[in-house]
Amino acid sequence: MVAKAHEEVGVLGVDDQPFFLDVVREVVAATAGFRWLGGASSGKDALGAVDELHPALVLLDVRMPGMDGLATARRIRDRHPDVVVVLVSVELNAATPRAVEASGAAALVRKQEFGPSALRRLWRAYAGSARKPASDPGPAAGS
Repeated sequence: MVAKAHEEVGVLGVDDQPFFLDVVREVVAATAGFRWLGGASSGKDALGAVDELHPALVLLDVRMPGMDGLATARRIRDRHPDVVVVLVSVELNAATPRAVEASGAAALVRKQEFGPSALRRLWRAYAGSARKPASDPGPAAGS
């Protein structure tokens, strides 16, 4: 569900490292307009959490055991096209731009750069694009 301007943006964090889930939770709690819905430690758990919690934004680690972030992003976007999925990784080359696009994720950001300003910037940039498939270039110029 895409949050309306006056509503808080519900955020789900997904990472197999509890430390980063704590960081995401703290950043969300410290950022006005955003609300922490919960965390998941695997792709499988993330799919269930999205079904149950209905986040508007999912912050998803790229490298996880089992179902990785790219496969998880694809499945979330297939089942919930209105959810904005942002992949996070320690290194930006953890996934190629083509793989990120194919996953349906809105963006790939470095964990080291994640904070309140990045959270607000990502939401402003991608909230309106959640319903478009990753391959949809949007309206033609001059439309």
